[in-house]
Amino acid sequence: MTLSSLQAVQNAWKAFGTYEAEKIAAVFTEDAEWLAPQGNATAVALGASSHLVGREVIVQFLSEDFRKVFVSDVAIEFRGFHPAGDTVVVEETMTAKLANGGTYRNDYCFIFELRQGRIHRVREYMDTASGHRQLG
Repeated sequence: MTLSSLQAVQNAWKAFGTYEAEKIAAVFTEDAEWLAPQGNATAVALGASSHLVGREVIVQFLSEDFRKVFVSDVAIEFRGFHPAGDTVVVEETMTAKLANGGTYRNDYCFIFELRQGRIHRVREYMDTASGHRQLG
């Protein structure tokens, strides 16, 4: 039995929350891509690209780099999961304690495109101006 796209994306979010590279890698295709707005605050803070290409690069970001900016108390409030075939749109609000000591809160929309039950492409949208104000 194969997972539905919705189940696959919900399981992916659980894997992301573990910060365990092996669990995160299991939900992505080898040639996966993660596209966020160019110059977004997280990419700027890390001196990294907003377009992550390849499973290894994405896993590195989610298992290690993410926690350099969002250091503790990361919480996701899901507003909706909207599946349509091999695509799932996720609406959420993320809060966290920042490395600069501040508190982060931002709304996000993710579009997950799956291939054979694994994430092949993620398109991420957020309030980039708010992100920059909060990350300073």
